[in-house]
Amino acid sequence: MVNRSNILQTWTPVSEKWEMLSSTRCPCFHLINSIFSSNSNFKALRHIIRSQTRCLHNQSDPQSLSNAFYNHHNFQSQHNPSSLLSSVIRSITLCASIPICRLIHSRVVKCLNYNDGFIGDRLVSLYARLGSIKDAHHLFDEIPNKDLVSWNSIISVFCQKGEVSLSLNAFYRMRHEYEMNPNEITLISLIPACEILEGSYLHGFAVKNGLLSETKVLNSLINMYGKIGHLNMASKLFDTIKSPNLVSWNSIINVHIQSGLMEDSISYFNSMRRVSIYPDQATIVTILHGCADIGVGKLVDAFHGNILRSGLDKNIPILTTLLTVYAKSGRLSDSYELFKQMKNPDTIAWTAMLAGYAIHGYGKQAIEHFNHMIQKGLKPDHVTFTHLLSACSHSGLVNEGQHFFNIMSSVYGIEPRLDHYSCMVDLFGRSGRLKDARVLIDCMPMEPNSGVWGALLNGCKVYNNIELGEETARKLFTLSPLDSRNYIMLSSMYSRAGRWGDFSKVRGLMKSKNLVRTAGCSFIEHEHKVYRFVVSDKSHMDFMRIYNKLDEVMGKIREVGYTLNKEFVLHDVEEVKDDMVGEHSEKLAIAFGLLVCNEKMPIVIMKNLRICGDCHNMAKFVSLVEKREIIIRDTKRFHHFAHGLCSCGDYW
Repeated sequence: MVNRSNILQTWTPVSEKWEMLSSTRCPCFHLINSIFSSNSNFKALRHIIRSQTRCLHNQSDPQSLSNAFYNHHNFQSQHNPSSLLSSVIRSITLCASIPICRLIHSRVVKCLNYNDGFIGDRLVSLYARLGSIKDAHHLFDEIPNKDLVSWNSIISVFCQKGEVSLSLNAFYRMRHEYEMNPNEITLISLIPACEILEGSYLHGFAVKNGLLSETKVLNSLINMYGKIGHLNMASKLFDTIKSPNLVSWNSIINVHIQSGLMEDSISYFNSMRRVSIYPDQATIVTILHGCADIGVGKLVDAFHGNILRSGLDKNIPILTTLLTVYAKSGRLSDSYELFKQMKNPDTIAWTAMLAGYAIHGYGKQAIEHFNHMIQKGLKPDHVTFTHLLSACSHSGLVNEGQHFFNIMSSVYGIEPRLDHYSCMVDLFGRSGRLKDARVLIDCMPMEPNSGVWGALLNGCKVYNNIELGEETARKLFTLSPLDSRNYIMLSSMYSRAGRWGDFSKVRGLMKSKNLVRTAGCSFIEHEHKVYRFVVSDKSHMDFMRIYNKLDEVMGKIREVGYTLNKEFVLHDVEEVKDDMVGEHSEKLAIAFGLLVCNEKMPIVIMKNLRICGDCHNMAKFVSLVEKREIIIRDTKRFHHFAHGLCSCGDYW
């Protein structure tokens, strides 16, 4: 147990710290100064708190304080000083820092009690929100006569910061050392942070203690079981709720979308509507994100109509999500039209539109969009620059990318993060400047992650730089030993160079680690239904027509110069059947699209992996001989095939 005098010694003399802090630009200072230096009565001080809080939320210019913070004789004589200080803590939550929190903490130690006005609990939460779990933990141990609110506060704090073991330990102490019974608030704080073992225990605890009748507890359990893939249990729990509320419906819809079961989530959505529960922002955003993952354009149109009928067409977050979904569904023009209709789009909306340009490889349009954003007086953030650099990379705009990378910090005060370095390495790699990419990695102020090294390995693969590729792959095998993509890229480089011995070693290493490649799937929408194809797929009811069409098309493109690139067929005999490049999922989806899609509309296909080189080449030839536009979205970007060319310039 921490002694009060020890805490007092730890945070005093605070006047020295205050002099240092008052010279900084922090909007909290003016508010606190108004409270502790004021000679006003209780009612007037309340008014000061409210008015200054409004100023903080309006982002008024920060003002420094004098040492008046310590002229606290009037503060101590107030009718209800604990209530005032509790109000201060609530008011400065958005702008406080750990030193500010410690200053207020020292004031509590000097003249108040932790239990007055829940001041101790509020300070615990504030410390945690500012990232100081250690301070929060010490303060919690100092609070005498801990009640249920105190325990729930610390458990919630630990869970929010990912400290599951600490939260479970607090749960144990609460029950066994202090003989206090947890309530539904305790459980809904704990459950979301738990995995299957701890979650099952809490599920049993809820049953034994009669807390399973609480809808909030059930909602938390549904989300927990859905997160770990136990959809059957999540569905069973949902079915036990007599009158599911909107949060319950959102939970069951979300867990099915997370598991890729879009049809089931739509079924739940329709059931929700039938019982006259109307979707909110969370419902719409969740389902739209699910639509984006598999590119179901017709369904997106239906939800767009639902948004209009529900009067949510002025909701910027929903419209921003819809804009993103249109872009991810290959309908960038619809994204732009929606963006133009927005009234006062915020930075997030501008960034979403920029991201749309980036994934479609329209770098020049992305730069123009960024310049318009700046002209409108909006401030870009680190996400904006991630997409901007990505757009430059996908379009081969090396000089422009270097320019924006440099002005991030010098002009906008945004220090580059790992994502930005990854984009720059990718930019150099695409242009063949592998040495520059390696030098940039060496100059990084932080340790490069797998995203940075992966971008370099991809560049090595494109330009077949085996020496640098081997060095890079070794880094990745250490950082991400279970990521099969890195082994596959290196083995592909060996295959291209004819180094079959090294190829076999890498494949053997994969087998020793029980690594398997993710099965490639291609999705295409037709008449409100999404069709899924895998390699050599014969599950479709019209598979004979599809294969006949594929044979017909392959014959046509061979006549104009296409040849099968057998580099993309693995040389492991037992795996050849699964990797017959002539029957890859993209080819089957293209053949199906040629059969069923309107000739005036592009064939839009979504791929769960990076498109292979032969399928990419085949799509270019098909766009030429069939005079059709083909759009394929893989994990890297969109590929627009037309007139025998691809928008990616054959680098992806």
